[in-house]
This record gives sequence, C-alpha cells and structure tokens, in this order.
Amino acid sequence: MTRPVSPINIPNILTVVRILLVPVFVILLMRNLYPHALAVFILAGVSDGLDGFIARYFNQRTDLGAYLDPLADKLLLVCAYTTLAVLKIIPAWIAVLVIARDVIIIMGIAVLALTEKPYRIRPTLLSKCNTSCQIIFIVLALFDPIHIRLAHWYTAMLWLTTAMTILSGMHYIVIGMKILQAPDEID
Repeated sequence: MTRPVSPINIPNILTVVRILLVPVFVILLMRNLYPHALAVFILAGVSDGLDGFIARYFNQRTDLGAYLDPLADKLLLVCAYTTLAVLKIIPAWIAVLVIARDVIIIMGIAVLALTEKPYRIRPTLLSKCNTSCQIIFIVLALFDPIHIRLAHWYTAMLWLTTAMTILSGMHYIVIGMKILQAPDEID
C-alpha cells in the first residue's frame, strides 16, 4: 500500500515561492533594475527545475503540483513578456503572440472540458522547445536591455521565438482538433 503524498511538500512550496517571486520580478523591471530582475528570473527558473526534480526523484508528485507548476511558469512568462513590452524592451507584438498562444490553448482545454472529451495535458517536445526559446529570449532581453552588445543574438532569438511560438500553437490546435473529431467512446 502506498502512502498518499501531502500537497504541502517541498516541490509545492518551491512552486508557491516561484509564484511569489513574480511581483518582485515585475517591480524590479519597473524600477529598471534589470540585473536584479534577471537574478530573480533565473532563481525562479532554478526553483522550477529543482521542484520538478524533487517531485520525480522523491516521488512527491501531487495533483496540486500538477496544476500549480505550469500555472507558475505561465504566470512568470506572461508577466515578463507583458512588462518588457510595456517598457519597450521587447516588441509588443511578440508579447501579444506569446500570450495569445497560451490563451488559445486555455480556450481549447475549456472546449474539451465542455464537450466532455477525454484528454491528458502533457507538454509536447515542440512546446518544451518553445518554452526554452521564450525563456532564453527574456534572459537576453534582461541581460542587454538596450541591445548594444547582443544585438545579433537578440534578433536571432526574437525570430526563433516567434517561429517556435507559432509552430507550437498550431501543433496544439491540430492535437485539439484530433481529440474533438475522435469518436466518442461508448460505455
């Protein structure tokens, strides 16, 4: 008999800390403290990797963590893209694109839930690559906010992030359409 895992565990505490770091990150950005904001962003990323490792390695996965972890990731990225766009450090259109992709995915999940179609939320390899591109782009923007030293890297990452965001969004739309068109299982 396996012992149930308490929702109050180290991985979930790390996830909550990551959520609490989001307003700190935004405030640092708004005060033009880019090195500090970068440090908080990296700290949040390390805590994300650490909570996932601990949850898997020590078998501390919980239903709460399954919901909170991706929520914390999306909250950090949406706030990063929104704030950096408002501050004109990144183009507003890339922020709109990144956020629109996530909104479309959430709307797709809502449609699947309303139609009572069975599905499992699992990030695809393409989605993981997209998230990596989005994070690297934010790091580059924070590392060199006026794009003097890293202009060629910044521009390349901007277009790679754009392409990956579009491809990943389209990929999830295709997956959602296949699920919606699949025949219902009869009990």
